[in-house]
Amino acid sequence: MTVQATPRGNLLRRPAFNLPNMLTYGRILAVVLVGLCFFAEGRLASSETARWTAFGIFTAASITDFLDGYLARIWKQTSNIGRMLDPIADKLLVSTCLLLLAADTEKTIAGWTLWAAIIILCREILVSGLREYLAGLKVSVSVTRLAKWKTTVQMVALGFLLAGPAGEKILPYTIAIGNVLLWVAALLTLYTGYDYFRAGLKHVIDE
Repeated sequence: MTVQATPRGNLLRRPAFNLPNMLTYGRILAVVLVGLCFFAEGRLASSETARWTAFGIFTAASITDFLDGYLARIWKQTSNIGRMLDPIADKLLVSTCLLLLAADTEKTIAGWTLWAAIIILCREILVSGLREYLAGLKVSVSVTRLAKWKTTVQMVALGFLLAGPAGEKILPYTIAIGNVLLWVAALLTLYTGYDYFRAGLKHVIDE
């Protein structure tokens, strides 16, 4: 039996290896890298270096969140694996950052702001479960404009919080700004989560 090598050009033409999907894979890798930055903080690198590195990785990953979907649409490179992994990558990145910030030595997310993080995490779990159930009914729930704004505010808030104490040296009240924005994202999360749940419940009742 003869095995022929697949030319690299043909490999990159496969849906799983197109550029939009590669950006999504990169966002999943960013989850690990951000976690390593927090592990290295105070051990292998200074707190300031670790924070700015985590901020840079997170910012790049957040940009790919916009680019992968945009490029997939304009280049007509949408794929099943891309549609599956894109929301998973987003939720992994956000959830990991929230947990790391709540557990870090600086206690960047603490006190009442922990409730904002809990609201966001609970909404992500609720929407994921709802989408999985509706997928079985062959029903899709479109992303609203407000939900996109929620994601934007959420990402900006996490950017401020990841910079944390290092960011305070450049912009005073960096952590306070991040906490306020996280609460704004949490309130938007409550509204959009209710919107998704109401739309999904309609299909459950109709069934």
